[in-house]
Amino acid sequence: MKEEQTNTIDRAERPISPDYDPWDPIRSLRDYGRHVLTSVELTVTNLCNMRCEHCAVGDSLVLKEPEQLPLPLILKALDEVEHLQTISITGGEPTFRRQTVEEKIIPLLKYAKARGIRSQINSNLTLDYERYEKLLPYLDVMHISFNYTSERDFHEVGFARSGHPVKPEVAYKMYDTMVENTRRLSEAGMFISAESMINYRTHRKLPDIHRMIVEMGCQRHEVHPMYAADFAEGLPVLELSEMRAAIHSLLDERDPALWMLFGTLPFFACNGVEEDLQLLRRLWKEPNVTVRNDPDGRNRVNVNMFTGEVYVTDFAAIPAFGNVREGRLDEIFGLWVTEHPLNQKVNCHCDAAGCCGPNLLVADMYYPGTEFKTRKAATL
Repeated sequence: MKEEQTNTIDRAERPISPDYDPWDPIRSLRDYGRHVLTSVELTVTNLCNMRCEHCAVGDSLVLKEPEQLPLPLILKALDEVEHLQTISITGGEPTFRRQTVEEKIIPLLKYAKARGIRSQINSNLTLDYERYEKLLPYLDVMHISFNYTSERDFHEVGFARSGHPVKPEVAYKMYDTMVENTRRLSEAGMFISAESMINYRTHRKLPDIHRMIVEMGCQRHEVHPMYAADFAEGLPVLELSEMRAAIHSLLDERDPALWMLFGTLPFFACNGVEEDLQLLRRLWKEPNVTVRNDPDGRNRVNVNMFTGEVYVTDFAAIPAFGNVREGRLDEIFGLWVTEHPLNQKVNCHCDAAGCCGPNLLVADMYYPGTEFKTRKAATL
């Protein structure tokens, strides 16, 4: 127990950097020799002021929502997670209601700070600056989605599924607010990680998007392929060759001083495809570039704070496999890892390649029928 407390203190004081990403499940896999629950994502709202066409949880968004479970119940569930290292707060737009900020988000962030747990919020930063400013003393990472080269892109992408026309001037004002909030919060010391998706709209614009992220003062640029699932299932799917080309183009033109984190990539050292191996070798060698394994189902679960249901991800397509009102999160996660048939499809890892295997979306979209557990990685 004393050693565990010492490790917790060390982790809490260690800066988040390309050398230390506490959300990556390869870290806990190496620490404990198996996948254990070190990260919990909490859905605090299903309200949002946008309706992005690529939203992973768009089908869950509502105009009015019920009461949440009591916060003490959620904190008790977190207390019971033995190796908890990170929490992520998501929605909807978590800060949509000031009451949620005051009564749920800030108490959760204070809890994390007191326990030495790292925290992240997923937000669009389009609301008034003051509600984000309140988070400065407690929050470790503010995660935003940024897939735009102009306010027109923002209008077209951010309200594609709104169900009613949104005037351009309304969207443009929100865009300006988001950019200004990002700059001000960065200058005030907030770690802002801007995520861009590689999709049919962005794959040729990523260098321009990157330059804007640098100009806003963000501390990290995250890059993740978009997988057409749930709300976004009707969107075009990029060919793997297009995705490789987009990543190479971005690496060619990026600012090497900014940390760039790639995640959920559909390229693996065990593919045996030379173009994939060339890309992976480049990613390994580039300064300030990291590739994060997907935490969902590896070291993280999502908890719905309205129902208590536990998911492998906040994507609604995979049914809940437990409830915090009926069991401990460590036990629920343990059953997922050892018994759930969906996990058995992709539960593999290769330490030499630093790889925890594909997530379910990647496996189903690009590798249907592939048995990853029997493959071997090429040398990187």
